[in-house]
Amino acid sequence: MLGAGLIKIRGDPCWRELTCMDYHYETQPVPNPLAYYMHRSPWWFHQFETLCNHFIELVVPFFIFMGRRMCIIHGILQILFQVVLIISGNLSFLNWLTIVPSIACFDDACLGFLFSSKEGCVKDQVLKIQAKEAAGQRLPLRYGCCVRKVVNVTFGLLITYLSIPVVLNLLNSRQVMNTSFNPLRIVNTYGAFGSITRERTEIIFQGTSSLDPNDPMAVWEEYEFKCKPGDLKRRPCLISPYHYRLDWLMWFAAFQTYEQNEWIIHLAGKLLASEEAALSLIAFNPFEGKAPPSLGELNGAAHGSVGLPVQFGWRPKHAGTGEPESEIYQKLANLFSTG
Repeated sequence: MLGAGLIKIRGDPCWRELTCMDYHYETQPVPNPLAYYMHRSPWWFHQFETLCNHFIELVVPFFIFMGRRMCIIHGILQILFQVVLIISGNLSFLNWLTIVPSIACFDDACLGFLFSSKEGCVKDQVLKIQAKEAAGQRLPLRYGCCVRKVVNVTFGLLITYLSIPVVLNLLNSRQVMNTSFNPLRIVNTYGAFGSITRERTEIIFQGTSSLDPNDPMAVWEEYEFKCKPGDLKRRPCLISPYHYRLDWLMWFAAFQTYEQNEWIIHLAGKLLASEEAALSLIAFNPFEGKAPPSLGELNGAAHGSVGLPVQFGWRPKHAGTGEPESEIYQKLANLFSTG
């Protein structure tokens, strides 16, 4: 959590200017229904949200070292923070997993009400052990306890050793987020939304059955994804903690270059070929029960230069940027020629 806070402060200036939340709900990977209303909140509320984010990510983590009460407060605040993130966006299972280690902030006295007090139950046994320890009785040290202590100490030393580069990364002004420094991938760096996009850009796949795609009367029909924003009349979905990986990756591809996401070409080729596996990843196929758009139609509709393929006509996202249309078409042609 501390790493996530530091990457924000060191990253996009909007985090320091308290304006990032003006854009976050609209430009996050997969907005949910509540994100619309959160986005419409007044500017002062967005600034308050940003301040709360900094407090929870940069200050609250140190509560865990400040005694029992502060540790419990740390757990409560972290869980509430994750709940807010869960209800305001489809961020997959990330926030749900983050709640799990926060439970460790609550001791037996806090969580005891969750267990039965009947004779012989776990809670009853723990209370008896605690009573004996309070009376000064030394419990017999069993073989299993010795093994567990050795394992705990060994694992603790391993984690400490592997954490050295992670801590150094936190202290570095050129902090790297979401990186592993060892092949075991036990201890890693974490950070999210170090930069916030100001405008939402979407990749839209469209196709036409027209014999002449350049005909102004040609009807271009849109492929709808299961959760990725597309049709402006469709309400945002609610899927957390489930995760549509393709919809998620489309968000990254929309603000990156075409060269970084050549898998888009392969996806377009599979949709053109009406491959069942590819079609199962989308919500609506406008050519279901009809002949799919052909490669010839794709060629006839292509024009200009593109930064990202936004439809089966490869309409330019930004004119004059990206790869020439002939190169993109050739990549698609190669897909079909190689089967």
